[in-house]
Amino acid sequence: MLSFCFVSPRRAALGLALLVLPRLGAAQLLQAKPAFTRADSLRGTLTPLRSCYDVNYYHLDVKLDIPQRAISGSNLFRFTATQDFSRLQFDLFANLKVERVVYRGKELPFTREANAVFVTFPQPIRQGTRDEFTVYYSGQPTVAQRAPWDGGFVFTEHGPGQPWVATACQGVGASIWWPTKDHQSDEPDSMMISVTVPKGLKDISNGRLRKTTQLKGGLTRFDWAVSNPINNYDVALNVANYEHIGDTYQGEKGKLTLDYWVLPENRDKARKQFDANVKPMLKSMEAWFGPYPFYKDGYKLVETPHLGMEHQSAVAYGNKYQNGYLGRDLSGTGWGTKWDFIVVHESGHEWFGNNITSKDIADMWIHESFTNYSESLYIETHFGKPAGLEYLHGLRRVIQNDGPIIGVYGVNREGSGDMYPKGANMLGMVRTVLNDDAKWRQILRGLNQQFYHQTVTTEQIVGYINQQAGRDLTKIFDQYLRHANIPTLEVRFEQGRAVARWIADVRGFDMPVRLRTKGGEWRLVQPSTAFQPIDVPGLAKDNLEVDTFNYYIGVLVE
Repeated sequence: MLSFCFVSPRRAALGLALLVLPRLGAAQLLQAKPAFTRADSLRGTLTPLRSCYDVNYYHLDVKLDIPQRAISGSNLFRFTATQDFSRLQFDLFANLKVERVVYRGKELPFTREANAVFVTFPQPIRQGTRDEFTVYYSGQPTVAQRAPWDGGFVFTEHGPGQPWVATACQGVGASIWWPTKDHQSDEPDSMMISVTVPKGLKDISNGRLRKTTQLKGGLTRFDWAVSNPINNYDVALNVANYEHIGDTYQGEKGKLTLDYWVLPENRDKARKQFDANVKPMLKSMEAWFGPYPFYKDGYKLVETPHLGMEHQSAVAYGNKYQNGYLGRDLSGTGWGTKWDFIVVHESGHEWFGNNITSKDIADMWIHESFTNYSESLYIETHFGKPAGLEYLHGLRRVIQNDGPIIGVYGVNREGSGDMYPKGANMLGMVRTVLNDDAKWRQILRGLNQQFYHQTVTTEQIVGYINQQAGRDLTKIFDQYLRHANIPTLEVRFEQGRAVARWIADVRGFDMPVRLRTKGGEWRLVQPSTAFQPIDVPGLAKDNLEVDTFNYYIGVLVE
């Protein structure tokens, strides 16, 4: 997703500099704490009524009524009981009607509260049992006003009498349009998506097209089979009179199918833009992160009436066939207009977001920080490391330092939009601290292997990086993820010697940092939160340089 792109830019100094970034005081950080409700907890907490069953498979089968902006159909839940239970929760927005819940041919009683639905079974379902039920529903789903930043359906036309419909629901949740266990921790192992639309239109959803069926009443049903685990918000329908462009890529796991579904009037420029961007993107991502995670389901780009979303194996694309972010360079360096932002960024989520998914949206930095960082790696792959680092540094101009990057657990609340550029710069700093590019690449690839098709927590990701790095980097992650402030390096010159300390929120913060005398060789020092001498020969107040290009820190010299 792309929320950071709409933060007002704030200028940041480029290059090496002595800069003073004062830490925010309590008054500056004081904001009205959000008042969470029971509805937030029902949505965001993995209660026993949700953890009691593990979803193995969904079959979402819906019919779209475009003139009425309505949807009707069903979703089959196939699950394994993780404990004995007789009652469970699934989720569906209250504006959509649950027609009935059917279990073994009989309707089950259910109650509703906010956007949660509670179902009672006639007898206990025992731990280890594999079972299923089906939810039938209908109604007019929420229409998004600013997709993809708010969730729901987009109903529009790309010409007179040419319907164009899409969904986007990250954050608000998939239950805004279909009944599901709406918690990121539980992904079905596979899924079938069946969408019925008026004849002459096509639905493009996730996975591979299994079957197309002509129905009575001038309707067509498209059945899409997803062979890999998929998170709820990635499930999508895209409806228009699409045309198909096919290609293949010889990747690390063999031949990967590339399918582009575009509006007829855009076919030529789509081919040109995608030919120029997709294979270079895959080359970079596979080199840094490992094989594309969904060879079974293929790779697709689908033209959408919204800017873009990381819909698994059906990436939504609305960047109008131009480089940059709608033609702009978010970094201000010039490197951001040499490639298509949506192709690179949203496809990067196939590794971080789709292959590796956070259990709680509060940990969404796992999706966005790594994917924002992948943009600089793309530039490094094709234009060299200095260019990639320059782009990464340029992204600092949109950092706000307005709150923690990690959100509030259990209430479906993500953290600051700084998870994009600040999180990416944090990862760049970790690479600098390691000072071993081969090991760093091995760690990034290893994450996608170790947590292949899994849901994870911050602790798991940081723990893995620590283990593979052979050092404890937890304090660095904690400072940048759990606090709004960036650490400030305070340097004092006393009685002919230099001493330094970190001013930070994390107790015992001791990130190594590079210093030098002006024009000299960089030396790595490791201050703590107490003043200690700096061992840099000839260092003086007027010749001190701190590597603020590779480190996103404040510097205070006295």
